[in-house]
Amino acid sequence: MNKDQVSGKIDQAVGKVEQSVGESVGSKKLANQGVVKQAKGAAKETWGDAKDAAKQIHESHKQAASEKAAQSREKISQSVDDTKEKAKAKIEEFKQRHSA
Repeated sequence: MNKDQVSGKIDQAVGKVEQSVGESVGSKKLANQGVVKQAKGAAKETWGDAKDAAKQIHESHKQAASEKAAQSREKISQSVDDTKEKAKAKIEEFKQRHSA
């Protein structure tokens, strides 16, 4: 949970209290301020949710790229090893044909 999500939840809770108090004492202004604070809190929380989702997606892509790079390195390493073994076999074959 990030600071925007926490701040948004707090603003919403405070707004609900303000709204309730305003309605209880007959202050439309305080009740309206409470509703506005709730809306601002909801917007902050939603912004925090969006940032959190973006961070998760970024981390997921970073992990996928890392895994793909590891797979590519492994394939290249295996290809080098295979080529080396083929070259050794050809050298041995050449040596045997030309030794007496």
